[in-house]
Amino acid sequence: MVLFGAGTDAAVSGDRDAPVGPVRPSRRERIGWAAIAVAVVLGLLIALLPSPYVIQQPGPVFDTLGSVESDGEEIPLISIPDEETFPTEGSLDLLTSSAVGRPGRTPGWLDVTVAWFDPRRAVVPVEAVFPPQLSEEDRVAQNEAQMVDSQQDAIAAALVELGYDFPREVVVQGVGDDLPAEGILEDGDVIAAVDGRPVASVDELRSAVAEHGTETPALLDVVRDGETIALEVTPVERGGQTVLGIGVRMRYEFPIDVEIRLDDVGGPSAGMMFALGIVDKLTPGAMTGGEIVAGTGTIDSDGAVGAIGSIRQKLWGAVENGADWFLAPESNCDEVVGNVPDGLEVFAVATLDEAREVVETVGEGGDTSSFARCEAAG
Repeated sequence: MVLFGAGTDAAVSGDRDAPVGPVRPSRRERIGWAAIAVAVVLGLLIALLPSPYVIQQPGPVFDTLGSVESDGEEIPLISIPDEETFPTEGSLDLLTSSAVGRPGRTPGWLDVTVAWFDPRRAVVPVEAVFPPQLSEEDRVAQNEAQMVDSQQDAIAAALVELGYDFPREVVVQGVGDDLPAEGILEDGDVIAAVDGRPVASVDELRSAVAEHGTETPALLDVVRDGETIALEVTPVERGGQTVLGIGVRMRYEFPIDVEIRLDDVGGPSAGMMFALGIVDKLTPGAMTGGEIVAGTGTIDSDGAVGAIGSIRQKLWGAVENGADWFLAPESNCDEVVGNVPDGLEVFAVATLDEAREVVETVGEGGDTSSFARCEAAG
């Protein structure tokens, strides 16, 4: 009995002699494939379009106990020419971060997407790294000025740590418009005391002003043109801080000559590691004991360690350079928790003295369990 026609029977039975013509895709299939092709092309185009972000990643690492290249020759990063210095071992690494992209030349969306899932890198709005109110020249100049100030503060902090006594002055550099100090303080004024409390660092000035509050005028002892005068300024609150409305910088008269040479690196975040390098060179014995210790943090002349940016990228930079130990500013702990690479032990420090104690204990192979670590809140 024949149940199917011959053509169908041949196709089902796999008869090789039966002619089988090309199967044309249906109109619906053609439209579907065309839509997929258009989507792929659009996706590629979008991936290549510039994004409003830049990518932060680990930058170069510099050993403050080592040397750097300058004008084609190797020179010590820190040199103290007229004082007795002592041999060092290991390294005290300062970390940097670099940005991929800049205004007008930001990375594409594909690069941004890949970076988003890379723990070594961070995706941040371009204006967070390149403030629109600053020109490129102003931004570079600002970073260079911060590096110079950082080096001076590091020298001061190291010498204070080692017991040197020398003049330290808080100098007014800029008075804000429509703020309390306008018309009272001037550029170049030295603020010697607040309410009779001597100030020898920016941190001491901030603390004294904050303690005074905003209810009554603060009495300032100011040195102007070699004479001490008494002035009154009533602080105000701005951005959660009690301020006089001035910019300040430090001025030092160092008792010894310390030279720091590091080109093409800006910002203030190397201060703590500069200070540790100076202390190591001026004290007998190798502070690190041959270990690679990395770290980051601003510093003032009193040795207070402050927060820095891009700490996650610096943690990865430390690991990639072989460090087992890392000194992080206590005030950066919220960014450190949950982002520590495997194999890196991170200590939270608030002062140069704390950082020095950690490094010396590591160098001696001592017990580091009592030192502070960054912990999750709550």
